[in-house]
Amino acid sequence: MTNNTAHQLLILVTGGTGKTGSRVATRLAQAGHSVRVGSRTAPIPFSWEDRGTWAAALADVHVVYVAYQPDLAVPGAPETLQAFTVAAKLAGVRTLVLLSGRGEPEAVECEEIVRESGLDWTIVRCSFFAQNFSEGAFTDLVIAGEVALPNGNVPEPFVHADDIADVAVLALTEDGHHGELYELTGPRALTFAEAVGEIAEVTGREIAFIPVSRTEFVAALTDFQLPADAVSLLDYLFGTILDGRNSKTADGVQRALGRAPKDFTEYVQETAATGVWNG
Repeated sequence: MTNNTAHQLLILVTGGTGKTGSRVATRLAQAGHSVRVGSRTAPIPFSWEDRGTWAAALADVHVVYVAYQPDLAVPGAPETLQAFTVAAKLAGVRTLVLLSGRGEPEAVECEEIVRESGLDWTIVRCSFFAQNFSEGAFTDLVIAGEVALPNGNVPEPFVHADDIADVAVLALTEDGHHGELYELTGPRALTFAEAVGEIAEVTGREIAFIPVSRTEFVAALTDFQLPADAVSLLDYLFGTILDGRNSKTADGVQRALGRAPKDFTEYVQETAATGVWNG
């Protein structure tokens, strides 16, 4: 599509207030694209759990950023995504860009649904988000100065949400990305213990990393009053996905953007400057 054509297309960004969706929507709007933010509180509400909201949210839309909440690994995600791709096609959508999880069998099932949708597609398959330490489940733990996690010695190449958004926007607005699977990671793998250590060093705060069992982990998250579905998802991720299968880095950011991915240290420095970890 030409640049002028791309600007005329209406893009629906599901998960539009989330870690990646908010960044995608902002970038699209700043570049002059027509954007519809898909969220429960949007002027045209969208909810994955309420299929009655889909038709209005998809009306006149040509391209969709598919960020399924809370994660493609949760029970029922494939069935919901299958129904959504059918609804999108009926609505006249041409292209889907799917946010997927690395190393998740359920996510691969969802990727296959998008591949077989009959629509143009791009898959953005991501490692663990760096932003989970500042915009997600671990924020309060970091602020409290005690991060207790299982599998703390397993390396993970944390990916920066800005990199995810940059790749997604490219796939949403430019030709040449249909049929591509971009596997996104950071440039190096570090353990959760090392990640917490970097945050402590840059912020100048004492933040302890405490290795715990999955049972203790679930109890701690529950004590922090995290929603039950979030606790269940994190228990699944740490119990299943964070076993070393995702420790290798991938070249998706370089292939899509022609540059290296952001390093975790860069994420820590820019995030510390916002004061979010000061409580």
